[in-house]
Amino acid sequence: MNELYHLLVRNERERELYEQARHLAERFATRAADYDERAEFPFADFADLKEAGFLSLTVPTEYGGHGASLYELVLVQEMLAQGSGATALSFGWHASILMRLFLLRRWPESTLARLAEEVVKRHALINSAHSERATGSPARGGKPETKAALRNGRFVLCGRKSFASLAPALDYVLISATIEDSGEVGEFLIPMSATGMRIEPTWNTLGMRATRSDDLILDGVEVEKNALVETLGKSNEAAPAQGWLLHVPACYLGIAIAARNEAIRFAQTYQPNTLSHPIASTPEVQRKIAEVEWRLAHARHFLYAIADLWDRYPDKRAEMKEELAAAKLVATNTALEVVDMAMRIVGGQSLFADNPLGRYYRDIRAGLHNPPADDLTLAWLAKRALSHHPLGSSSNQ
Repeated sequence: MNELYHLLVRNERERELYEQARHLAERFATRAADYDERAEFPFADFADLKEAGFLSLTVPTEYGGHGASLYELVLVQEMLAQGSGATALSFGWHASILMRLFLLRRWPESTLARLAEEVVKRHALINSAHSERATGSPARGGKPETKAALRNGRFVLCGRKSFASLAPALDYVLISATIEDSGEVGEFLIPMSATGMRIEPTWNTLGMRATRSDDLILDGVEVEKNALVETLGKSNEAAPAQGWLLHVPACYLGIAIAARNEAIRFAQTYQPNTLSHPIASTPEVQRKIAEVEWRLAHARHFLYAIADLWDRYPDKRAEMKEELAAAKLVATNTALEVVDMAMRIVGGQSLFADNPLGRYYRDIRAGLHNPPADDLTLAWLAKRALSHHPLGSSSNQ
């Protein structure tokens, strides 16, 4: 087993998931550069995920899924991302949404059971589309401009959604919309085959190009009343601590590990004619490698520890918002530092288009813009600290 995982893989089930994810990542890696260059969705990667049964990873066992824990999702995500960050991030949105739905169980049981059957038996893909250009991230609490109006017993939705990852491959999408009569924000489960739903190919980005996070246009999409599956709160401030979002930092740490592996491979094989040995033997390169190692160890053990706490203490999950957000902040910023250090080790060779470090460098930037943003995390941490230590209190009392 890879030396990075000998302490983190704790039992036979986790070992099996690790090995499955590792084999998938090896396949993804052979196609990642091509998908990135052409900005095409990695359909072949998702065919492999479907064949491996991974699309039902977080569906509970009672519905025929694997019933993965948060720790197991983090483990799988980190490994898949070493093959393709875009594929892993796309898969993570699907897996995390299913984890959320079955943990919270706010939907009618019949709807959950039907969705589980679609995923388990027909390998259906689902993602949410809440972001809009006018409102920005839903985490900021903006009200969607997408509207849902009740007409003749059916909802009619009109609007535009941005950052809809997996758009070309989705079977179902969760759309947030403001309900005209009540002003409430509803979440609607809509098949991508619905009349009036179309994809506008707007995704021409620096990194994560293969996620195809295009815009969705809803032009008079008609759905049954039961497509309204949930009424959402005013903002994520009122939402429960969202442990399932740890798939995001796990993905970016996986990309950082891929960069680390490439830098070590280069250092062990590259020997300029000014040296009698590869550059891995030089003190400065060893220092840089050590910097990479301790930074990764710090971020990864923090992330896995938080995931383990989430799994073991369900009654404490409501109090974990700040820890979950901090794990994401540490992971994504560490990943940036690690990729930068890997490129310093490799030097000018890292700038060539056929070197994977360029893709890692571009993809890793996206982590800063996935929820929650660093400024929100810092605000939450400060607010909690100050609220627990009011003026005049003393820790010695």
